[in-house]
Amino acid sequence: MWNQQLYEDAVTLLKSLISVPSLSREEQGTAQLIAEFLKERGIPYQQHLNNIWAKNKHFDPSRPVIVFNSHHDTVKPNPQYTRNPFSPDVEDGRLYGLGSNDAGGCLVSLIATFLHFYERADMKYNIVLTATAEEEISGANGIESILDQLPKIDFAIVGEPTQTQLAIAEKGLMVLDCTVQGNAGHAARDEGENALYKALPDIEWFRTYRFPKVSETLGPVKMSVTVINTSNKAHNVVPADCSFVVDVRVTEQYTLEQVLDIIRSNVKCEVKPRSLRMRPSGIPMDHPFVQGGIRQGKTCYGSPTTSDQALIPATSIKMGPGDSARSHTADEYIYLDEVRQGIDSYINLLEEIL
Repeated sequence: MWNQQLYEDAVTLLKSLISVPSLSREEQGTAQLIAEFLKERGIPYQQHLNNIWAKNKHFDPSRPVIVFNSHHDTVKPNPQYTRNPFSPDVEDGRLYGLGSNDAGGCLVSLIATFLHFYERADMKYNIVLTATAEEEISGANGIESILDQLPKIDFAIVGEPTQTQLAIAEKGLMVLDCTVQGNAGHAARDEGENALYKALPDIEWFRTYRFPKVSETLGPVKMSVTVINTSNKAHNVVPADCSFVVDVRVTEQYTLEQVLDIIRSNVKCEVKPRSLRMRPSGIPMDHPFVQGGIRQGKTCYGSPTTSDQALIPATSIKMGPGDSARSHTADEYIYLDEVRQGIDSYINLLEEIL
């Protein structure tokens, strides 16, 4: 059984991480904290930009690799905060602070788990710990920027708040920029071609279309028009252009390319995806980690949110302490008992396969 010191060190590290601002692209301070934490324990680490990673002491290239991944960047503080978002205050068993729940509790629990197994020489797998940046903005300088420097990944545990249940599938994300062209004219006369009106049938299609294939774990593909604009700012001019943004959440039933083809065949507007990087992911129910979780009473579900899991080119699962419903909220917090339970859950599940 792991010792109390692991938990206490994890909480101390989490408090330090909260106290140092680490907005996406500005994670230098928290990267330094994590590096110092490993260095103080005699653990060699590597760093690229604001990403830190380390290998287990008896790393053997002939063994498969499990990656422990979580992020140390945060969103901007919600404007409704009533507390100092960078003050790690504990009240009634809750540790408050920006990033405490998403995903600081997961990160420090995975670090504690890494320390627990670090010296083991008899494992079937290697373990690589990755504490990464820019997850909240799906940035190119996060996990994606170090994949070519890591050993080949055979399995990954992505630390995100799931109440330590098993997110066995995750929707992918595709953001579309859509454009319609018309002709300008005076609004008082019957002239011009109103691009905004031309866009309405396409917007209605996005609102009402239902993809025929529905995922057992993730449900249907979901499309939401979230932004609409014209370059015209005058009330008396018919707009010559209209642009709108569509948020598309894709299940494992389709590739991003297939969804894009279906969309383009049904609308008249020009459709440009911002990227095809954030792909849906999943893990087979018969995977040893999933089966171990089921034996330990864990529930399995499909996650509607995206994470670094979409960028890791290997079988993976999303799991960690905390509650996704608290992410990005004002006065964010995590229960200290959740951190303890997170360490327990990670270690107990990994004992079954290591």
